[in-house]
Amino acid sequence: LYGGQFSSEQEIHVNSPFWILSIPSEEMARGLMKRTVCAKSIFELWGHGRSAGELYESLKNYPTDKMLPYLQSDSTYKIHIHTFNKTLTQAQKIKKIDALEFLPFKGKVNLKTPEHIFWILEDYGMNPNDVPEEPIHLYFGRWIADGQRELIESYSVKKRHFIGNTSMDACLSFIMANHARVKPNDIVYDPFVGTGGLLISSAHFGAYVCGTDIDYNTIHGLGKASRKNQKWRGPDENIRANLRQYGLEKYYLDALVADFSRPIWRKGMLFDAIITDRNTENHFFISSSYHLSDIFFDLLKFGAEYLVMGGRLVYWLPIYRPEYTEEIIPRHPCLKLISNCEQMLSSHTSRRLITMEKVKEFKDQDENSYLLDGQYLPYRGHNSFREKYFSGVTKRIAKEEKDNQK
Repeated sequence: LYGGQFSSEQEIHVNSPFWILSIPSEEMARGLMKRTVCAKSIFELWGHGRSAGELYESLKNYPTDKMLPYLQSDSTYKIHIHTFNKTLTQAQKIKKIDALEFLPFKGKVNLKTPEHIFWILEDYGMNPNDVPEEPIHLYFGRWIADGQRELIESYSVKKRHFIGNTSMDACLSFIMANHARVKPNDIVYDPFVGTGGLLISSAHFGAYVCGTDIDYNTIHGLGKASRKNQKWRGPDENIRANLRQYGLEKYYLDALVADFSRPIWRKGMLFDAIITDRNTENHFFISSSYHLSDIFFDLLKFGAEYLVMGGRLVYWLPIYRPEYTEEIIPRHPCLKLISNCEQMLSSHTSRRLITMEKVKEFKDQDENSYLLDGQYLPYRGHNSFREKYFSGVTKRIAKEEKDNQK
């Protein structure tokens, strides 16, 4: 989205909340943080080490010419300390700050409105029951920008005007919009729109949004309410009201009552992104023979036909983990698999966030191409996901796991 690539200088460590990246420019770093809801903050790294001594040595080796613009006598600054998995006293914090007096700071300390903020970051591991006396890794750097984690709270489903039983979590909704590379003036479509949770995150990023759903009552905000102590939905509980709540109504195109298994759109590349979750609401389908695999292959075919070139399809795929292999991910010759991320639901079930990008123009011969390339049959076995999930299998596996722990 911001015209560049970043790379990792280290593997992602699941036992650490810190990650060192190589980013071409500060402008790109700021752009990244304008979108991410997963990262808290980003810093220009001046030094790091596995002990205080290693940190200080690393700082002494950092190029002075890169430090000096932020240490001038006419500037103000402050140093902040963040410890992960440990709490320090104020006296301990001051001692650690004083130990950095060898750095060539010439400006004045300003704790309220400093021009430059520097952070000491200390990692004490992930186990709250076994906190080491000294940090296992230390970092020092100049703060550049914070991420968008406050969006998780401000767009919380708990505060939303119109919700369903399984409205999409706000954090996941923003992650999906980022996977889809949603940008201002895009047109974003959700074919299983439900209460419109996925439209809200896209509209926040300046895209025009629309959707369809087979459930007339959900589209029109009719019927029983999903909230506790409320029996029926109110007169203004609908998707438009949700976008109005966040000042995003101008981005709302419309929502239509439609069966996704039946075509309603004119031919042509209409959408910049398609973002959906088949399981977002309690959908029912006109034909009982419309299997889970049919839904996802129709979704890929629809994306191949109606996405603009370079447009993205982002959707959730339910998985029965004991039988999962990457071969069962539905494919289409017009779509390239970009990412495949897992969200664990239980020891034996999960769902995969699948992101695909349109790389080839859709032709008539691509209509049923999935039937020819062998990709359809492996996924047909996935039709039994619901039966496996709701049958005695889940109880049996849970009992076996419990017995094994004895």
